Amino acid sequence: MSISSTAHPGLYTAALRAAFAKLHPRALMGNAVIFVTAVTAGLTSVLALRDLAIGAPGWGATLQVAFWLWVCVLFANFAEALAEGRGKARADSLRATKAETMVRLLAREDDPAPKSVPSSALRAGQLVRVEAGDLIPTDAEVIRGVASVDESAITGESAPVIRESGGDRCSVTGGTRIVSDSLILKITAEPGKSFLDRMIALVEGAERQKTPNEIALNILLAGLTLIFLFVVVTLAPFARYSGIAIPVVTLAALFVTLIPTTIGGLLSAIGIAGMDRLVRANVIAKSGRAVEAAGDVDTLLLDKTGTITFGNRMAEAFHPARGVIETQLVRAAWLASLSDATPEGKSIVDLARRLIPALTGETAAPGEPVAFSAQTRLSGVDLPGRQLRKGAVDAVQRFVGRSADPALRAKIDEIARSGGTPLLVAQDDVILGAIHLKDVIKPGVRERFAELRAMGIRTVMITGDNPLTAAAIAAEAGVDDFLAEATPEMKLDYIRREQAGGRLVAMCGDGSNDAPALAQADVGVAMNSGTPAAKEAANLIDLDSDPTKLIEVVMVGKQLLISRGALTTFSIANDVAKYFAILPAIFVAAFPGLGVLNVMGLASPQSALLSAVIFNALIIVALIPLALRGVKYQPSSAAALLRRNLSIYGLGGLIVPFIGIKAIDMAVTALGLA
Repeated sequence: MSISSTAHPGLYTAALRAAFAKLHPRALMGNAVIFVTAVTAGLTSVLALRDLAIGAPGWGATLQVAFWLWVCVLFANFAEALAEGRGKARADSLRATKAETMVRLLAREDDPAPKSVPSSALRAGQLVRVEAGDLIPTDAEVIRGVASVDESAITGESAPVIRESGGDRCSVTGGTRIVSDSLILKITAEPGKSFLDRMIALVEGAERQKTPNEIALNILLAGLTLIFLFVVVTLAPFARYSGIAIPVVTLAALFVTLIPTTIGGLLSAIGIAGMDRLVRANVIAKSGRAVEAAGDVDTLLLDKTGTITFGNRMAEAFHPARGVIETQLVRAAWLASLSDATPEGKSIVDLARRLIPALTGETAAPGEPVAFSAQTRLSGVDLPGRQLRKGAVDAVQRFVGRSADPALRAKIDEIARSGGTPLLVAQDDVILGAIHLKDVIKPGVRERFAELRAMGIRTVMITGDNPLTAAAIAAEAGVDDFLAEATPEMKLDYIRREQAGGRLVAMCGDGSNDAPALAQADVGVAMNSGTPAAKEAANLIDLDSDPTKLIEVVMVGKQLLISRGALTTFSIANDVAKYFAILPAIFVAAFPGLGVLNVMGLASPQSALLSAVIFNALIIVALIPLALRGVKYQPSSAAALLRRNLSIYGLGGLIVPFIGIKAIDMAVTALGLA
């Protein structure tokens, strides 16, 4: 089952039980506003029971206020428990993928007699062999072999993926299953510290820490609570000086309705739900700070291949240099690409065989393959008496020690201007010609970048292509800038320069060479298919290994920040209507002129008080779905977002309480409750 599976049917029942469990003082103290509300509810309950015991008049009204104050606390607890429960339901599905199995422990790679041990006994650094049908016991790195692996238990994707030794696809995750062939693995995780274990803890919220934004808002809410506490406490002597006595229950009700209980009750649920939305998108956040930072990102670094383009660049044509016949170039490119397992290398071989059918039946002469590396940006083969290389234009020119001839240089520029990728082919110190690799921009990418621009986010394309090719693709895709012929050091330097300018940077990667940049970025998204180094350096991990997910992460981060701001605005605006409901009710006896402030036409001071308290509890219930779902984000400028926030949630926070309190007052009066 994927972690994006829906919650189990008993979620609401479990959340209701948890709401009562959270009445423990230790649990309540984590939220200052709700803790103070619970203390006030307890005090009011004691007063109601005292009045009931001595038969004092008005004990029924006091008991009703106490009841609704407790309802307010319980609904706040319920919202938090419901958000936590959704994460725990997903954690249960992940935990179901963990199983104690017997594994083949190797003393060395070629150990002919493996020892059978339980998977729980494995330690980092040990070697195991897994075969078709076996469950991978824990996180590991492939050190020998190539096999298909079913990762549906983690990602939900049914199609198996290839995992092999070397390169960026050597990482395997515990809980996945070998479909074919066999692998020798080196264990990389200690017991209880695997990727799956960390996912479960994060999804359950066991490791969720309050983010700086959330801490700051908690401080603000605590400050407002203290201010209103001072106001209410000093109100009693002021009233006595005016010749009236305000009952303690009235002061308690006034205090709770004035403090920001709405956002106080929903704040934790908003944060947990934001993490949960990422989980449903198959992204694991190592911290809430990363999710919040995503909402404030200024610069977004995206790899060209696989993100902006489909990534399956195909050989389109061969262009020989002056004095070189085409068949010589085609044959050299074919020999240099035979050991290249990338889609580009395979497409060069296929095109060569189409142009020279005789190559289909030929086999290459014995030689030493030269693998591609991010530093050299070359690959090829060393044959007896000659060296064949293909690769980036500047890299091949450095290899041969000279530039391409002017005619070939013009052809290279033409390929680059068209958005294609030129590769040079060389034999020893002679450039034989160029290969035209054609790439295709993904549909809809330009529109997505326009949305990001509307959010105020600057997009930067990272590519190993030469500047002309990069410029052509950047213009077609609609990115704001590009970094061509990029090396790991260049990526890291670019991020540091952006951060030095006060900008927050997000990037995605999957290779070990991306690890420094991922660690430096404010938001680093690692692909699940990537290397352990990349996943360790990043603060977000995409289980689907989809580089475009970075855009979705930014949207979730912005939605989290906007939801918190919108509900805070709504909560504070609520207080205005409560002033008009309660203050006239308290002082109208001493100051009849205050009756003009009873703009809602509430039936009596008692019904006004009770209606405000009931509304204060019910509005939390009404807003729980919004807190869990999040306020819908529409890409726009910060000023436009602020105007929308104030017009909808600020104005709504003013109007809704007037309507709600009046409706409740009518119901309370009709039922004879006040």
